[in-house]
Amino acid sequence: MSKLGDLGARLHRGEVGYDFIGNRKIWYGLSVLITITAIVALAVRGLNMGIEFQGGAVFTTPKTDVSVSQAQEYAEEASGHDAIVQQLGNGSLRIQVGGLDTAQSDQVRSELAEDLNVTEDKIAAELVGPSWGEQIANKAWTGLGVFMILVVIYLAIAFEWRMAVAALIALIHDLTITVGIYSLVGFEVTVGTVIGLLTILGYSLYDTVVVFDSLKEQTKDITKQTRFTYSEMANRSINGTLVRSINTTVVALLPVAGLLFIGGGVLGAGMLNDISLSLFVGLAAGAYSSIFIATPLVADLKEREPSIRALRKRILAKRAGAAAKGESPDGPDAFDGGAEAAVVGPRAGRRGRAQEHRG
Repeated sequence: MSKLGDLGARLHRGEVGYDFIGNRKIWYGLSVLITITAIVALAVRGLNMGIEFQGGAVFTTPKTDVSVSQAQEYAEEASGHDAIVQQLGNGSLRIQVGGLDTAQSDQVRSELAEDLNVTEDKIAAELVGPSWGEQIANKAWTGLGVFMILVVIYLAIAFEWRMAVAALIALIHDLTITVGIYSLVGFEVTVGTVIGLLTILGYSLYDTVVVFDSLKEQTKDITKQTRFTYSEMANRSINGTLVRSINTTVVALLPVAGLLFIGGGVLGAGMLNDISLSLFVGLAAGAYSSIFIATPLVADLKEREPSIRALRKRILAKRAGAAAKGESPDGPDAFDGGAEAAVVGPRAGRRGRAQEHRG
């Protein structure tokens, strides 16, 4: 078995682990910091909206030796507006200029042809009205709202309302971070960006549901035992599915990274950048939130229940009494992967504890 596979098996059995729930305040603080940074970036810098949302013209030139910076200068001088220029894989240029009507578009096209030393008919021009982008944005908001409502309803039925609330917070967390990254790096927001944002919702939810399913199974009839608190069982659920979450995230990120860094960066494909950046950031944020945000939130909410709170008091009192007598806190019949598995490192097996008692 590979080292990663062996680690996954040991995590699943509870032989090793990390106390995600115990350190949840660290992850909450980190998420709050990242979220505040994203909100500040949105407030200060805003989003670089594409012409689909603000209207304008797109000019596609034939293959040319003119640099991107020089073409941007030509376009801005001809139009009097800011221009975005991208070099396409075949050596041609894609020039976007916002705020142009039909007459202005024809004039800019003519001046660009003269500056680039090509005939005017070789420059393709496409005029985009802002109303089309507004319709796309409205439909995206509607789709997002419907998706959120359906997610909450499904999780409340399949699991419970606390898990639904935690998953919803995690989704909002992922979207906020992704949009904030767009603001920070200045990538253009296009229809491709909207598609990417809607796509990451499913990926973000996938890992969360996997952990929730494990948590639901392990905490069934939890109040009928006095060995492990709800938070400890939640920690076991995260550790038990940790390697699976990492594997699925890495496998999903690799092709997206290819689109972002090779397709977008090397080939200069603008639309690939728009989609792949949102997917890349959203997938990474989704994996993070399912482990460090969603499940700890569920544990916090559940620990407020009277029955779960009473269970925790009984368990802590039992452990305190056992410790005072010099006995094992778990008891001699505890199954593998108890409370000790909540921290990193190997734990002593039953045989090791028995030898300690005999000694």
